[in-house]
Amino acid sequence: MLRRDLPASFVVFLVAIPLSLGIAVASGAPIAAGLIAAIVGGVVAGLLGGSPLQVSGPAAGLTVIVASLVQTYGWRATCTITALAGLLQLALGAAKVARTALAVSPAVVHGMLAGVGVVLVLAQVHVVLGGRSQHSPLSNVRELPGQLISSHSHTVMLGLLTIAVLLAWERLPKGVNGTGTALHWIPAPLPAIALATLTSWVLGWETARVDLPDTLLGDWQAPALPHGRLPEIVGAVVSVAVVAAVESLLCSVAIDRARPQGVPRADLDRELLGQGAANAASGLLGGLPIAGVIVRSTANVAAGARSRASTVMHGFWVLVLALSCGPVIEQVPLAALAALLVVLGVKMIDTARVRDLRHHREAPAYFATLIGVVLLGLGEGVLLGIGISAVMALRRLTRLSVRVEQALSIPARVSPGSPGGKGPAEQWHVIVEGTLTFLGVPKVTKVLQQVPAGASVDLDLNVDFMDHAAFEAIHEWRVAHERQCGRVDIDEVHEGWYERAVTGDMSPPRKSSPNARWWAPWANRRRRHETPELDAPDVSPSALLLAGVREYHGRTARLVRPIMAELAFEQKPEHLFITCVDSRVVPNIITASGPGDLFINRNVGNLVPRFGSRTQDDSVAATVEYATNVLDIRTITICGHSNCGAMAALLAGGTEIDHLPALSRWLKHGNHSLARFLATEPEDGVPPLTRLCQINVIQQLDNLLTYPWLRNRVEAGKLELVGLYLDLESAEVNVLDRSTQSFVPVPDEAPDGDSDNARALT
Repeated sequence: MLRRDLPASFVVFLVAIPLSLGIAVASGAPIAAGLIAAIVGGVVAGLLGGSPLQVSGPAAGLTVIVASLVQTYGWRATCTITALAGLLQLALGAAKVARTALAVSPAVVHGMLAGVGVVLVLAQVHVVLGGRSQHSPLSNVRELPGQLISSHSHTVMLGLLTIAVLLAWERLPKGVNGTGTALHWIPAPLPAIALATLTSWVLGWETARVDLPDTLLGDWQAPALPHGRLPEIVGAVVSVAVVAAVESLLCSVAIDRARPQGVPRADLDRELLGQGAANAASGLLGGLPIAGVIVRSTANVAAGARSRASTVMHGFWVLVLALSCGPVIEQVPLAALAALLVVLGVKMIDTARVRDLRHHREAPAYFATLIGVVLLGLGEGVLLGIGISAVMALRRLTRLSVRVEQALSIPARVSPGSPGGKGPAEQWHVIVEGTLTFLGVPKVTKVLQQVPAGASVDLDLNVDFMDHAAFEAIHEWRVAHERQCGRVDIDEVHEGWYERAVTGDMSPPRKSSPNARWWAPWANRRRRHETPELDAPDVSPSALLLAGVREYHGRTARLVRPIMAELAFEQKPEHLFITCVDSRVVPNIITASGPGDLFINRNVGNLVPRFGSRTQDDSVAATVEYATNVLDIRTITICGHSNCGAMAALLAGGTEIDHLPALSRWLKHGNHSLARFLATEPEDGVPPLTRLCQINVIQQLDNLLTYPWLRNRVEAGKLELVGLYLDLESAEVNVLDRSTQSFVPVPDEAPDGDSDNARALT
């Protein structure tokens, strides 16, 4: 594992140095404070934190807060506030409230980061132009025209050179397989700062440069108590603690999604404890506040890190550099660091994120937070964003849609012996969607009162909540309508709020309630109020099966009936899906597919007998032939899973299934997977069974290619082969990257050129 963590630590170290220096300058803190924070963040947070691959250090998101604290209380008092914020984070971590911090709307968090980015750009543009940043964003805007007129040419050229290198480095051409060249292992900030420094030194340009003390702690002074009103000081401590905690936890969650196979999941409470310890230490040593940094963490994962050793070692490299290379660092122009922060600030204004938020109708909270941070300050802007989010949430909670889908005339029923019908009756279909509270009662009753007496009504309650006032209004109308010879059928799509109110059972829904999700196992849904006979411990499997069919008829059949009617005479599946018979693997769940999407072949071990195999079996080949030649399917997927019993039997040499002759013959088709497993070097932290389950997927894809006609289709681009691996414990699906022969997480979002990326993976 060290062979991966060691080079990754150097990559993160190269990213951390220029960012730490730039953030210290932008915060108005001593330059050494940025290096101290990087060292402490790497060593302390790396050792104690709960996210193995997250890298902590001075964060751009805290720049505005720190700059304000330095101006208000001075640097020594700011160190005290940082240390107290660390103690507060330790208390929050001990109270195990880390998940609570994630309750803050992502729109507010990203709006805060975008606002900080705007403030950062407005302040650092002045430094790039050869001036000094002002005390507020509005002052920076007012002074910008004058600064443009009197800009220093050398400083501007260094800033532009830095920005040009940063942008150009990201656009370097990819390698043959899109994996990048050797230059891609060098983070862009390093060549940008190095070239600007070298240019200014060779040409002898006079410009402001980094000023380091003789030793790393040469100017260290004990933190001082801040002077001011106690509520304001407490507010400052809370602001640093909460903002740093939220940024760290969000970063931890993002990195956890991209973690490689075998890396343990993040422990958010432990991560908060590690961040608290790091901030307390950084404050006492004279460093900047610390948070998890997405730029460094992403670089750490991309560089191949597999444990926290990479994070810790990067902190030691920063320490070595700070102690031995001070004269070199002092040659760095401040304009180059400011230009680096300008680019970083622009990246914090993520326009792609705005599109996502607009899709979820959360853009108002984002823009309110952004504008509030720029015009009012960080704390005020965040509070404004939280307030807007709360108002929007309340609005959603009271949003209710009531519509009449159809009002048709149907023949009236005539009872035997009656003198005759009363003419055609009306069939009404009323749909209520949203949250049904007392606020929505007038809207619902207005529509229901339009229903004529004697009409037949289907009332669909697609509501996520119904309060007592709403129940009484609907129930009183129903009773009155049925007294007038009308008919009312009430269907509840989600929770049975109305039904439970009628029966008097107002307890919260349980996992075993009749409203449990359809994909929950029978064992989770056995206890039903309407079918108490299933509570018996000796209930037969057939009774469970038929109870499930009844639930399907009552809740699902009418929803899928239009789709099934369309598919009744012709199937048009998109994929051939070959997977294991294991009861825990449900293809339609893990692919979010419905009727008609997948043509499925299930067998023990998701095996594909090779062409011309001695142990003949044509069941899989017949499926593949029909899928490709008749259904014209263009994608075949092999899906394996963890803890596969067939693979465990292969590892055991088949001794456990000697008494099962048919199964023993079938598992001989897995011998090539076993041979491939034995020829592959073990991986640190990956159990043998897991390795074999994954290797088996790769081998079965190769087995498909032993069929000449199928290989011709693949090589002609008419057929695509995909490998998937389901980790049962985490319920996550990984996709096979054929270039590295490893399974990687499925991206959260489909990138541009999705088909090209899919081919690279498969």
